[in-house]
Amino acid sequence: MKAVTKVVGRRARIEIPELELEEKLIKLSRVTKVVKGGKRLRFRALMVVGDGKKHVGIGVAKAAGVPDAIHKASAAGRKKLIEVPVADTSIPHEILAKFGASKVLLKPAAPGTGIVASNAVRAVLELAGIKDIISKSLGSRNQVNVIKATMLALSNLRQAGQVETEGELPPEIQEEDVNETE
Repeated sequence: MKAVTKVVGRRARIEIPELELEEKLIKLSRVTKVVKGGKRLRFRALMVVGDGKKHVGIGVAKAAGVPDAIHKASAAGRKKLIEVPVADTSIPHEILAKFGASKVLLKPAAPGTGIVASNAVRAVLELAGIKDIISKSLGSRNQVNVIKATMLALSNLRQAGQVETEGELPPEIQEEDVNETE
């Protein structure tokens, strides 16, 4: 199976006021930048925002103080919400996504399996409303890249009726490939 590296198709805009969003702080890092006068200390927050009913987003932000970084990351996550297609309590099909040096494999699971995933991937899947799934993180274990690869995989999922047969490409990709070879 080939890894997905970018979002195929268009993403629909999601109206935030009608959603009851939950936030989860994944990682808070202290980062420094060395400048002429010494070291400049800042904080980086990695947040996952979701409603537990098919909507999820991630936000990464830096600020001079911890509360400011968390608030900015939360706002960034709200702006980047996506809608995840869910089949019963799992995902419609298997998918492999790559972001940077991190790869994430997501597989549908039978009801009652639960979420078999790392802490970072688990947070994204829980807030997306997925209850049964098996995942495997391959390559780099950098939490930011793992979460971004998970979001890339979720945004490239198709509804159960839209899944193409193995080896067949979506129409958008087929048209691009034909134009490049001419």
